[in-house]
Amino acid sequence: MGDTEESKKEILALFSEDDPFGTPKPERLLERIIHISTDPGDIVLDSFLGSGTTCAVAHKMGRRYIGIEMGEHAVTHCVPRLQKVIDGEQGGISKAVNWQGGGGFRFYRLGQPVFDEEGRINRAISFSTLAAHVWFSETGVPLSRVPDSPWLGAHEGVGYYLLYNGILSDKRPDSGNVLTRRVLQGLPPFEGPKVIYGETSRLPVERLKGERITFKQIPYDVKAR
Repeated sequence: MGDTEESKKEILALFSEDDPFGTPKPERLLERIIHISTDPGDIVLDSFLGSGTTCAVAHKMGRRYIGIEMGEHAVTHCVPRLQKVIDGEQGGISKAVNWQGGGGFRFYRLGQPVFDEEGRINRAISFSTLAAHVWFSETGVPLSRVPDSPWLGAHEGVGYYLLYNGILSDKRPDSGNVLTRRVLQGLPPFEGPKVIYGETSRLPVERLKGERITFKQIPYDVKAR
């Protein structure tokens, strides 16, 4: 299924440096692995993408893929390599699978993590990032927009709100983190049951029940997993 000499030649054909990447794998080896373990349309995950061989081969073989890489070669090698695949480069397994180019991919950079190493909410986290995490943990679907108010949206008959001004443990009534009568009156209305995240609630239990509100306290009710 190929050897290191073959993989070096494949990489050198893609990049002009004398030694662009230290430990590439031959495309034939990845083709064999993907052929054995997947069907066309399946998702291939490579958590340590390296020079991008797995995703390049998966693309040529009609698989979807997710590649994760911390190193700067995610930008210097993986992205250019996949672009060359899309443009129809003829190295590696291209001729064997009759690869002619096409398709596309999305490239993302991770933002601030929601939680630190000890599972606590990162104090530097932004409202939009925390909102996306809360929404996904509650609904199981991605948030399709960047929220610009405490109202996150409704899902299956439940409305979701996040009271968070970007500062943890700010429980002042006028901070924007605290559910008070005034804050509740200012929230976008929703007729059904509501889930509201905030630092604390100043509303009595009877009022919460009457308004069909489930209050969840930040950070304790924000789940890392």
